[in-house]
Formats: sequence, C-alpha cells, structure tokens
Amino acid sequence: NREWKRKSLEANQKLESAVAQYHKQQSRLESLKNIAERYDGYGNSIRRVMEQKSRNAGILGVVSDLIQVDKKYETAIETALGGNIQNIVTEDEETAKQMISYLKQNRYGRATFLPLTSVDGKGNFKNTDALKEPGVIGLANTLVKTEEKYAGVTAYLLGRVIVTENIDYAIKLAKKNRYSLHIVTLEGEYLSPGGSMTGGAYRNSSNLLGRRREVEELQKKAVALNIRKADQLGGYGGADICAHNDP
Repeated sequence: NREWKRKSLEANQKLESAVAQYHKQQSRLESLKNIAERYDGYGNSIRRVMEQKSRNAGILGVVSDLIQVDKKYETAIETALGGNIQNIVTEDEETAKQMISYLKQNRYGRATFLPLTSVDGKGNFKNTDALKEPGVIGLANTLVKTEEKYAGVTAYLLGRVIVTENIDYAIKLAKKNRYSLHIVTLEGEYLSPGGSMTGGAYRNSSNLLGRRREVEELQKKAVALNIRKADQLGGYGGADICAHNDP
C-alpha cells in the first residue's frame, strides 16, 4: 500500500526530527546547568560560599538564583542590580557571620550577604507621584518574580529604582524631580541621584538572569516536545524520546 508507506515514512521523519531537536535542546540544557552549578561568571568568593550550600542550610542562594525576570526587563534589572546581583541571601545574620569568617580564614575574598532577618526594603519608596509620569513602567522590584519570603530583599535591592521605557523619559523624570531618583531604562541606561548618567553597550555581559531564564525555557520545551510526540505517534515514538529524558 503506497499511501501507508508514505505515511509511515513521514511519521519516521517526524520522529527523527523530534529526537534530533530534543537531543540538541538537552545538550544545551546540560551545558547551562553545569555552568550554573559551577557558578561560572561569579566571583571566586561567591563560588566558595556556594560550595558550602549543601552543608549549611542557612545559605539560600545568590540573588540571581532567587528571582525570575521576563526577557523584556532583563537588561534593566541587571543594570539596577549591578554588583548586587552576586549578593548572597541567608536565613539570618548568624549564617552570614559564619560565611564571612570562612572567607577570612581561607583568604577567599569578600562577599555581601543579605540576611532575611535584617534586610527589608518594603515601604522605602515614598515618591509615588513619580510613578505616574509618562514613560514610567514601574519600580524595578515589581517587575521581578520571586517567593514571598524574598520580597523584602528584592524591595531592598530594587524598590527605589524606577524603570522607564527609554532615556528621553528618564531624563525628563530626573529633571522634574531635581535629580533625586534612581532611574534605569529598558536598554540599560542608569541615571543616578545627583545627575550622573551611565550608558553604552555591554561587552561580554554575564547576563546571569538570561542564563537562568534559558534553562527554565529549555526544560519546558523538552517536556512539551515529549508530550506532543507521544500524542502524535500514539506513545510509540514518544516513548523512544522519553527514554532519554532526565530521571
């Protein structure tokens, strides 16, 4: 039956294409996971502390591990965070004290810790009128997603930074408020209190937030691919793909 052979060939080609696509995604996913687990792109002191996470439950994670950001806002949020993106969140001051002692004793360098028991920036921003100005998207901490327990930390880091659509809106906002605000744009310009402006193009940006987002997107794609092909091929071809999935 010629028609049956054609459909069989078509199904096999679809399966081969799906398997190839799946393995390509899995390879990229594994690569990114390995990079993330080694904390490549972070300072030596940060890596040394995060090596202790499995032994010390009080170490919760680096800031970039604990927040999710839509791609549209990644550059603005990375700019707003600056070096704080590598701050380490801990359950309490005692954990931070232990890790500071660990870094000192081994001469591993310095790190900044954010204990949940002492860091809370909620309610710090008072100039609500500024948020109603043209081109203003909102306060930076409202543009990130995180667990409720980290809301005080994200408010501390981002709760005074206004995000605008572009630099023209930012300049107008800064002038109107007598250069008293922290403002970032979607393209990564930063206007600080006092009137200084920072901008240009990033070279070799670490894009730590983008790396995490890509891992999550690839994981979702792999699951969706498995389900779609299992449905399409009556479970036969899908089982072949699923066999290669992570346990």
